[in-house]
Amino acid sequence: MKIKKIVFATGNLNKLKEIKSAINIFEIVGLKDLGITEELPETGTTLKENALQKAKYVYNKTGLNCFSDDTGLEIESLNNRPGVYSAMYSGADCNAENNMRKVLSELKTFQNRKAKFKTVIALILNDKEYFFEGTVNGKILQKKKGNDGFGYDPIFKPEGYKETFAQMSIELKNKISHRGLAVYKLVSFLNQEELGL
Repeated sequence: MKIKKIVFATGNLNKLKEIKSAINIFEIVGLKDLGITEELPETGTTLKENALQKAKYVYNKTGLNCFSDDTGLEIESLNNRPGVYSAMYSGADCNAENNMRKVLSELKTFQNRKAKFKTVIALILNDKEYFFEGTVNGKILQKKKGNDGFGYDPIFKPEGYKETFAQMSIELKNKISHRGLAVYKLVSFLNQEELGL
C-alpha cells in the first residue's frame, strides 16, 4: 500500500509545522489546505475520544486517510488539571497567555510543581482506527521562559533538561516531546504499512 498523502486534522499552524518537520516521507496537508475552516468537534472527556472525534469528522468529510491529536497538560498538585481541557482552561477568553496565567496563579501556594504532557494521536487509515501515545514528565516553572513553541511551552521544563520547550530548537523538542514521541510511533507504523511489513 503506497501512502502518498495524509491529512493532519488541525487548524493549528504551529502543530502543523512541528509535524511537517518530523514527517517527511509523506505529504502532510492541514485543514486549511482542504478548505475546511469550521471548528472540529471536541466533546470527549478523554484525549483519545477527542482525537478520534476530530479524525473521524475529517475522514468522513474528505474520504482521505487522516490523523488528529489531542494533548493535555496534567499537573499533579491540581489533580491532573487542566488535562483534556488544557486548550480551553481559562474559559471564554482562553488563549495561551490566559491559560498559563491561570495555571501559575493556581500553583502559587504549591511546592510540588510536577507535571506531564500527554498526546494521543488517532489515525484512520483505510477505514481502520489506530492510536499512538506519547508522554513527557517535567515541572511547571514559576514564570515563563523562552519565545518559541506554543501553548504551555514557556512554563514547562521537561525532566533532564535546563530549558523549557519554548527555549528549545524545534528539532530537539520534536525528539523529546510528548507529541514527538507519539509522532515517532505513528511514523514507524506508517513505514511498516508502506513497506508491507
